[in-house]
Amino acid sequence: MFCYQCEQTFRGAGCVDLGVCGKDETTAALQDQLIEAAKGVARYARTAREAGTPVPAADRFLLEALFATGTNVNFDPERLRELIRRAAQWQPARNAAVSIDARIASNGPDITGLQELVLYALKGIAAYAEHARRLGREDDSIYAALEAALDFLNKPAPSVDELLTEAMKAGELNLRVMELLDAANTGAFGHPEPAAVRVEPKAGKAIVISGHDLADLYALLEQTSGTGINVYTHGEMLPAHGYPRLKAFPHLAGNYGGAWMNQAAEFDNFPGAIVMTSNCIQEPRESYRGRLFTTGPVAWPGVTHIADGNFAPVIAAALAAPGFAADGPGKTITVGFGRNAVLGVAGKIIDAVKSGAVRHFFLVGGCDGARPGRNYYTEFVESTPADSIVLTLACGKYRFNKLELGTVAGLPRLLDIGQCNDAYSAIQIAVALSKAFGCGVNDLPLSLVLSWYEQKAVAILLTLLYLGIRNIRIGPTLPAFLTPAVLSVLVEKFNLMPVGSAREDLAAILG
Repeated sequence: MFCYQCEQTFRGAGCVDLGVCGKDETTAALQDQLIEAAKGVARYARTAREAGTPVPAADRFLLEALFATGTNVNFDPERLRELIRRAAQWQPARNAAVSIDARIASNGPDITGLQELVLYALKGIAAYAEHARRLGREDDSIYAALEAALDFLNKPAPSVDELLTEAMKAGELNLRVMELLDAANTGAFGHPEPAAVRVEPKAGKAIVISGHDLADLYALLEQTSGTGINVYTHGEMLPAHGYPRLKAFPHLAGNYGGAWMNQAAEFDNFPGAIVMTSNCIQEPRESYRGRLFTTGPVAWPGVTHIADGNFAPVIAAALAAPGFAADGPGKTITVGFGRNAVLGVAGKIIDAVKSGAVRHFFLVGGCDGARPGRNYYTEFVESTPADSIVLTLACGKYRFNKLELGTVAGLPRLLDIGQCNDAYSAIQIAVALSKAFGCGVNDLPLSLVLSWYEQKAVAILLTLLYLGIRNIRIGPTLPAFLTPAVLSVLVEKFNLMPVGSAREDLAAILG
């Protein structure tokens, strides 16, 4: 096997024999085959569309197949084989050499790396589109663009310029998909509102739910109403507490733990049932494997999968577990600063900037991970001046979201915008501020300092580059699939920068 799609790839170059994520050679090979099958399905679906007969089932399959190959999603060989068997009904285009190392040998590292850049963005796009689809929002033009992008990856000898163009197209497509998911989330659950979230347990039976899928959380809350079970969010589920229709459930008790990579120790100590939605699963310890459940694309061999939306087995496991014996301290953190909440006080923010009360904005967000060096983001936020505001999103916020940063001009200095897909909200906030000040986004007193881990972060980065946003700092390491030659193009065009020392970077930003 060879895989370099995530930030924690072995020695910063690529995983062989066994993935750092726990993916073995069999699973890796099946994922490579599934991607190849998906490219064939895309060609079939695109041809059918051009003939005037779109195939919605094929389009939905593409979302499922791409999502299943994301980092920390599906580790179950049988589930992957079943997806490959399903692909056969749409006559995949070919059975070529599908592994990354084989393509590097034939196409070279630059072309292969750019092909993977586009593919990884499409994986992130598929994840967001699937979340929106589950809430009843689909857009046929998005399916058409996804078919076209995947079919482009069938091209045997693309040029660097063609691939860079496709990467920008992927960034544009991701913006549309994030907009669709934003409409799905807010349409189903209301616009996020600032809310204090308890981060210590309450006495009683308990379920913790992790991942990103708000549809699963809503179904779980409905089915646990009246059972006496408290439901806790984990990881990227934390922003759920800002949505009115979700926080209206009184047994949505708070947030437990932190980011995804700490789950083994956190779930080991959790005295209830555990639900993993969407992605971010790690190999479960035996101590909690029997009370762990997966939904959607997530799978681990031997772990019970909830395929029909019926959480009765989860509820039974929670009732059989001891639960929390006593209340913890009443500590809270605040979430819910989506674009509606922030733009609702835009006048106050603009006045604060004009008066000099607020000097600078920082967007410090992205994925968290276990690789050393991510303490950079803690140190960076700790060091931001008192006359600045820090916007954050995605699970990278766990590096600093319990810090006491205080307020500035009557506003909290730390504003939690939400999940990674809520980069859409951040973009809308930046655009609104640029219009208010009569300047471009790059001319705002706004700096982006991002962390990445997996494919949704790749999609978001390409969206930002598509929008022409420059001077982004990214870390803790640069993607292994971007060769020095390709990276130099991005640096020249967008001034994309690796993070360095937190204090030195901050000093350079503030001039």
